[in-house]
Amino acid sequence: MRIAVFGATGMAGAAIVSEAIARGHQVIAASRQPSATASDDGRLKARAVDVADPDAVGPVLAEVDVAVLSIRPAPGEEHRLAALTRGVLDVAARHRTRTLIVGGSAPLRSPSCPDRLLIDDPEHVPEAWKTIAQASLDQYDACQEHPCTGWVYLSPPAVFEPGERRGSYLRGTTTLVTDANGVSRITAPDLAIAVLDELEDPGAERHFTVAQRPAS
Repeated sequence: MRIAVFGATGMAGAAIVSEAIARGHQVIAASRQPSATASDDGRLKARAVDVADPDAVGPVLAEVDVAVLSIRPAPGEEHRLAALTRGVLDVAARHRTRTLIVGGSAPLRSPSCPDRLLIDDPEHVPEAWKTIAQASLDQYDACQEHPCTGWVYLSPPAVFEPGERRGSYLRGTTTLVTDANGVSRITAPDLAIAVLDELEDPGAERHFTVAQRPAS
């Protein structure tokens, strides 16, 4: 499969690129300042791409079967996330490129109160996280309102962090997945497994979430 990863130098994007290459896919690692270099076997290509520029996004999408959008604006620029996502979906719709968006947890339902969005649950989204949480909620709304039908939105758990690849995860739908202690977290390499699993074998949901599988 030919896969484009936008935001390839971020924590999620870099892990997704590594997982895709390990599974034998061809990858275009796209970011404003690429750090990857082309692989000797041609399966990895690095591209300098600003997702705010449709003329730069289009040629990349024309070369691939699927795309992953995993971007995080700089602090103070969070409000741009929805518009940037909308712009990528505009181009994806023209090229009919299936797109997976690695978003945020804010659009999920609270596990303790199903009528409440996670952004309104201070147990999981403290005040200090509200700005980026609102940006991810706006991003999800932008996806829902977009006429493009080829997108799927992945909400990470409450805590998304670097760490080891354990090789498994739990999958949920629109409610935050927690363990027996109410903890919701996953490492970047294990989230990358979930991303590649979805790309290779798409599920029925347009919105899903994942979390670390507790150690047995």
